[in-house]
Amino acid sequence: MSVSPSAPPAVSSPPTQADLLGFARRTAADAALIASLPLDPEGRTWVRLDGPGGSEAWLIGWPPGTGTGWHDHADSVGAFVTASGELKENSLAARLPTDGWKTLELTDGVDRERRLPAGQGRAFGRHHVHEVLNESADRHAISVHAYYPPLPQIRRYSRSGQVLRLEQVERPEDWQ
Repeated sequence: MSVSPSAPPAVSSPPTQADLLGFARRTAADAALIASLPLDPEGRTWVRLDGPGGSEAWLIGWPPGTGTGWHDHADSVGAFVTASGELKENSLAARLPTDGWKTLELTDGVDRERRLPAGQGRAFGRHHVHEVLNESADRHAISVHAYYPPLPQIRRYSRSGQVLRLEQVERPEDWQ
């Protein structure tokens, strides 16, 4: 009797930063989905989406003058695209230690700024420290975000000049 070996089960590779950015772009172009997000005049609103390959994804509404504050996404890579309005991203072009610190003095030249109008976005790697803002005085912005692996935590920071201070570590149960 001859037994032919079965093919090994297909193992899908985790989504890359490019995969996440592609998903965010396609989703941001879905006018019906974007229009379905309830918008609050004072606070951010969000709806969880099914991201590619087991990733975590969100559709987020940003009232005028709102932002995230400085934070990172720990060991997750991610991407986001502005679907409507315009967002500003301030980020640090510096590799920070991942654990064991509370206060860091940043060197000159680490600050980066990006303006992301509708249709524009970016991908980022692990431990990317940034803040995202809707600086409009009168217009909501909407964006699509995706992260892989699903966010294990978010570290929140305060910043005064060149001093970055770890303030809080949030876990998924804190924001879901």
